[in-house]
Amino acid sequence: MGREPPEFPLKFTAATRRSKGLAMTVAFKKQQVNFNKLQKRLRRDVGRAIQDFNMIEDGDRIMVCLSGGKDSFAMLDILRNLQRRAPVRFELVAVNLDQKQPGFPQQVLPDYLRGIGIPFHIIEQDTYSVVKRVIPEGKTTCGLCSRLRRGVLYSFAAEHGMSKIALGHHRDDIMETLFLNLFHGGKLKAMPPKLLSDDGRHVVVRPLAYCRESDLEAYAEIRQFPIIPCNLCGSQDNLQRRAIKLMLRQWERQFPGRVENIFAALQNVAPSHLADTALFGFAALGARNGGRAPDWLIGGREDAGDAADEQPALPSAGVGQ
Repeated sequence: MGREPPEFPLKFTAATRRSKGLAMTVAFKKQQVNFNKLQKRLRRDVGRAIQDFNMIEDGDRIMVCLSGGKDSFAMLDILRNLQRRAPVRFELVAVNLDQKQPGFPQQVLPDYLRGIGIPFHIIEQDTYSVVKRVIPEGKTTCGLCSRLRRGVLYSFAAEHGMSKIALGHHRDDIMETLFLNLFHGGKLKAMPPKLLSDDGRHVVVRPLAYCRESDLEAYAEIRQFPIIPCNLCGSQDNLQRRAIKLMLRQWERQFPGRVENIFAALQNVAPSHLADTALFGFAALGARNGGRAPDWLIGGREDAGDAADEQPALPSAGVGQ
């Protein structure tokens, strides 16, 4: 059985610090202070998300989906810490889907999870072969991989009585999804912090919804999680999501505060100032005919239909369930 790493792993021993002198001691203290600030910020962000969206309730059995990446490791770590301090009782069960990728280190996650003493399940399902068989070489595999993975996890959650499914998507993932749908799907749609599955059987929560990716990267490095890279899709440098990520990071450097304002806009929506007639009753505003659609359009209905045919076709499905 392994040992759980300390919250702040020591980079050097006390004896080494004494031999190196005051400079190293000062550097160590500064490093520790910075970690404490980072840890408090992440816990505060997760706590706010849980509270704002009522993600966790007393008696919940939460399936924490662990991919082996920095985000899911950090999510599990922070949720365990909150569990010890929370006024309500809830259970955490870590679940990993082994997709049978070549070279996947099968013992890394079981060894880590046994070491920290948390209940866990490893689901073995060869979705890798399915993706490789269906998707042509060089094409993006993420969409199909995600759908297959979601189906397996939903089935497992139903079979084992999980009341919530926790995913490790963070603030940057949510904004990237917004722009993917905007640029490539013709939709104002992002990735919700809380979601009810289409069949109404599963509640999906994203406790890291308010967390910055840069904070999670720094946290994972300090905590020394045994991160497993995704070799199935991570090597595809032409991914649309990667282009969006680079765009957002450039904006963050060039226009400080812009990214924060974009995320704030997702929480401050004014349907009356958009143009979705299914979302807001524009037709009824000031109408004397009960809000019925007019049938006397200039040029007639036939011309209106022709104009609609001239519009470019958009993909029917968005991104970000």
